[in-house]
Amino acid sequence: MANSAALLHSLPSTASTPRLRRRASATQPAPSAGLFCRRPTLAPRPMASATTAALANASAPPGLNEGIAGLYDESSGLWENIWGEHMHHGFYDSGEAADMSDHRRAQIRMIEEALAFAAVPDNPANKPKTIVDVGCGIGGSSRYLANKYGAQCRGITLSPVQAERGNALAAAQGLSDKASFQVADALEQPFPDGQFDLVWSMESGEHMPNKQKFVGELARVAAPGATIIIVTWCHRNLAPSEDSLKPDELNLLKKICDAYYLPDWCSPSDYVKIAKSLSLEDIKTADWSENVAPFWPAVIQSALTWKGLTSLLRSGWKTIKGALVMPLMIQGYKKGLIKFTIITCRKPQAAIEGEETPIASPSIE
Repeated sequence: MANSAALLHSLPSTASTPRLRRRASATQPAPSAGLFCRRPTLAPRPMASATTAALANASAPPGLNEGIAGLYDESSGLWENIWGEHMHHGFYDSGEAADMSDHRRAQIRMIEEALAFAAVPDNPANKPKTIVDVGCGIGGSSRYLANKYGAQCRGITLSPVQAERGNALAAAQGLSDKASFQVADALEQPFPDGQFDLVWSMESGEHMPNKQKFVGELARVAAPGATIIIVTWCHRNLAPSEDSLKPDELNLLKKICDAYYLPDWCSPSDYVKIAKSLSLEDIKTADWSENVAPFWPAVIQSALTWKGLTSLLRSGWKTIKGALVMPLMIQGYKKGLIKFTIITCRKPQAAIEGEETPIASPSIE
C-alpha cells in the first residue's frame, strides 16, 4: 500500500523494491531528508490491453528508487508507532462497519485470506519451507509466515531503515534464525533461481516500473511448483472500446503517484497476461476493493488524533504530502478506478523434470 507514507502503506508492502542503487549494508544510517528533496514528477501511464507490451519495456524514472527508499525511511516509524508492524490494508467483510480496535486484526486477516485464496497448504508435508517477501516493509508478513509455517523467510526492501528495523524486530521476537531482511531490488533479486516454495508480494507491485520484469523475477526465484501471491493496487480493466483511462481518471492517479512515488499503473488483466506469457499456471485474480473499504477512513482517523498529528508533523514533508492525498485513494475506490487486487499463480512442476520454464518474455501482446 503506499503508506501515507507511513500514514499510509504499506501507507505497502513496503514498501518495496523497484530498481535500486544498491547499498552496501541494510544497517546503514538512513539518508538525510535533503537527499530526496527534489523528487521527480511521476505521471502514471495506465496501459490498455492493446499496449501492454510497454509494460515489458518500462524503465524506472530518474530518482524513483531513491524516492521510494526515502519515503519509507521517513515514514515507517510513524506507521509502526500507530498501526504496528503490518504495513498493508486490512481485510473486512463487505459492508462491515469497523471500529479502530478491529484494524490490526484485519491486517492479519488480509494475510490469511491471501493464503487461503492461493490454497497454500499448511500440512507438515506440503507447507512452505522457504519464503521470500518482496517489498517486505519492516517484515510483519515475514515474521507471521515464519511463525505460521516454521519456514525460512527472506525479505527485501529498498529502505535501509525498514531492513534494519525488520531485523531488530526478528531478534526481539526470537526469530533471527527464521526471518532476515536486506536492502535489494525486486527487479534484480539477489537470490538464485528456484529457491523459494512461496513467493509473497504484499502491496509492493504498485511501486514497480516494469511489471513484466517484476513478475518475471518472482517466477525466477520460485521453485518448481511454488505458489506466487501478488496483492497490489491496480486501475480498472479497460473496456474493449477503450485504449486509455478517461482524462479525469488519469489526473486523479497522477496526484496519487506524485505523493507515493508510483510509476506506471496497470490493470488486473495486464497481470494475467504477464503471468500467461511466463507460462505460469493456475492463475487466479479477485477484486478485494470492497473488503478494504474501511481501511483508508481509519488511517485518516488515526492521523487526526493528537498522537497522529504530532507524529505526522515530526516525520517530514514526504509523509505529510502522502497524508494529504489519502482522501484521493478513497475517491479512487469509490469511482471504481482503483482496484485492490490479488493475483495468484503457480510455477510449473515441469521444471523438476528438466523442462525449461520461461522466465522472461519481450512482449505480452
